[in-house]
Amino acid sequence: MPTTPRELFQQMQQRWLGHPTAHIGDLLADDAVIETPFAPPGQPTRFESKRQFLELTAPQRTAFPVRFDDCRTIAVHDTRDPNTIVVEYELTGTNTNTAKQSTATFIAVLTARQGKVALWREYQNTLAIMQALT
Repeated sequence: MPTTPRELFQQMQQRWLGHPTAHIGDLLADDAVIETPFAPPGQPTRFESKRQFLELTAPQRTAFPVRFDDCRTIAVHDTRDPNTIVVEYELTGTNTNTAKQSTATFIAVLTARQGKVALWREYQNTLAIMQALT
């Protein structure tokens, strides 16, 4: 079981790459806060619990037409809080409808508590994601 934020992020990467519809739900604390400040219009920017997050995203992930091929960690930055890291990474995926391969960059803040993700704040390159879907 992962205990540090770095180990949790490594587990998240493995899930993203392991199966096209894999989800990270079991890595989230029940009261996890998930934020995507740059979410596309009409999409929520904050979830107040694992349940709320999974209710919306699980069906979307199942229908998401991208298979993740690689997740490259650019940098992991420690913070003053040993339970929190800032991670820069790139996800490369293939659109399963068009076979087009694309890469998008992300920056995330991950806070761990008792071996689970308590906070996941992700800044996404939404333009790159939208282009990958076309």
